[in-house]
Amino acid sequence: MKANIAMIKLYLNNSKMIKDKQTVDKNGESVQQIIEGVNIKKLNTISDERGSVCEIYDLRWDFHDKPLVYVYHVTIRPQKYKGWVCHELQDDRSYFESGNIKLVLFDDRKDSVTYRQINEFVFGTNNRALVSIPAGVWHLFINIGNEDASFINMPTMPFNHENPDKIRLNLYNDLIPYTNNHLKSYE
Repeated sequence: MKANIAMIKLYLNNSKMIKDKQTVDKNGESVQQIIEGVNIKKLNTISDERGSVCEIYDLRWDFHDKPLVYVYHVTIRPQKYKGWVCHELQDDRSYFESGNIKLVLFDDRKDSVTYRQINEFVFGTNNRALVSIPAGVWHLFINIGNEDASFINMPTMPFNHENPDKIRLNLYNDLIPYTNNHLKSYE
């Protein structure tokens, strides 16, 4: 057995193979440092012979200190993406409902303790969650599945049609280091 491990290590040192890094702890929780101000609430889906129910938002959770003022539904086609996008004023509160969506966050707030940090999460049918994304954090939604994926967004401000609080970046850009290394299959 030791000889096999030594051979594998030698092979790893001389090739482009990369050993996996720890992503979760023994309880299945992510070990990545979450960007300052991002809040994640995993949601339970209760199923029985009649169907299922999943609570999306309850003021009693103290999930966010701003009131619920606006709600909209988003779909993403398979192998497509929405983003990069950032807001100056509003926070987003997104409920990931169906499909498989990779959420990528980039903290561009110079005064944040997690400045220039990237987070990646996968949410959807099998991992429903409510996620709060603070203003100033860039976000990208990628449908990594083979069916339409959807989420519901509940921003902290109603949409301003005359002056949208939305700044966009191209998928490939000089600001966010994630783009050039991870998105080849979504071009």
